[in-house]
Amino acid sequence: MQLPPNFPGEMIPIMGMVTGIVSMVVIGLVIVRVVQSQVGQAIARRLNRGTGGGDPELREEMNELREQVGHLEQRLAESEERLDFTERMLASGKKEASSHG
Repeated sequence: MQLPPNFPGEMIPIMGMVTGIVSMVVIGLVIVRVVQSQVGQAIARRLNRGTGGGDPELREEMNELREQVGHLEQRLAESEERLDFTERMLASGKKEASSHG
């Protein structure tokens, strides 16, 4: 009399292999979708450009914008100082008016 083969024990390695194959196919499809998307294309452009390059016109425009931001920050600081001075003058004028009235 022959015993039946150890069916569940034989299926575990096979199911493990199938799971691995399915996982790899799904991961591969996800990678392909990401590479074909706009995000993937942006990453590819960044990698192709490298760290040393870049568009000289774009770099010049960025430098000009940085200078403009610096100038605007300076003007904002001056305006804040003038506003503080004006508030102090108005507050001191109210104090004088209330003490005289």
